[in-house]
Amino acid sequence: MKITMAHGSGGRTSAELMESVFGKHFKNPILDKMEDAAVLELHGKAAFSTDSFVVTPLVFKGGDIGKLCVCGTVNDLLMMGAEPKYLTCGFIMEEGLDIDLLDQIVRSMAAQAREAGVLIAAGDTKVVEGSGGLYINTTGIGLIPEGRDVSAANCRAGDKILLSGNLGDHHACILSARMEIDNEIHSDCGCLKDITEALFGAGIEVRTMRDVTRGGLGTILNEIADTSRCRIELSEESIPVSDEVRGFADILGLDPLYMGNEGKMVAVVPAAQAEKALELMRGTEHGKDAAIIGEIKEGNGTFLTTRLGASRVLDVLYGEGLPRIC
Repeated sequence: MKITMAHGSGGRTSAELMESVFGKHFKNPILDKMEDAAVLELHGKAAFSTDSFVVTPLVFKGGDIGKLCVCGTVNDLLMMGAEPKYLTCGFIMEEGLDIDLLDQIVRSMAAQAREAGVLIAAGDTKVVEGSGGLYINTTGIGLIPEGRDVSAANCRAGDKILLSGNLGDHHACILSARMEIDNEIHSDCGCLKDITEALFGAGIEVRTMRDVTRGGLGTILNEIADTSRCRIELSEESIPVSDEVRGFADILGLDPLYMGNEGKMVAVVPAAQAEKALELMRGTEHGKDAAIIGEIKEGNGTFLTTRLGASRVLDVLYGEGLPRIC
């Protein structure tokens, strides 16, 4: 069965879709009331983020748009030191979308929300003309524990920069699917909660964190350097990239430093705590390939020391990267 314009009419057909797909997987006490707005209990400082997901293909090795949208929004909250609590989701469905595929994606989304410990508290659907596509917008709310302050403005000279794992997996996975290249590269799509809980649980003084998504590591670190008004120096030899992704990138002329990821993060911590933070990261599922890749210094800009010992400016991504990777 396919999505038709009748599924967006607000009538009986819409109600049947709500019950048979969304209600089945997203069932919870708040959403089940089916009122015009969710009533939430919030106390203290909150983090709030919204994002839209337009990935092509909708299902890929290592995930799908449902898993992606939960992880993407949850990770944004985690990077502010928040404990994610609630999500909303808006589905824009193109006419012709297979309802069995929609059910698979919603089921995946619900499973990832349970794993991340968040409640899907509100949502919306719209149907538009098209050829079977799907777009999802998610908004997340998380609570920031008292005394926790995570901001690029906190970076200090001497701090170390940690990367949670191999770069470029998601970018290479999506591009491989589009080009119909058969390989074993899987997206790194995942929730980084295990890493943040490990760091904060052990009392690591995390200066700042960022998830490394569109624009890649190079762009993210430039943003941190600009905000903190510092100089960032990286070691190319220390930056982890899998052999398969490196080979894939070399063939297509891509630079892993600017390739997108959906389950990687950087954390800046005091130098005295860097080795402990690295040990904690490596003890988690999503941080097992973590590495210390650089240092914060006085000055400005972002620089990379190459394998040959030369230093080059690492600038932000210019032009268009791979479209619809998230």
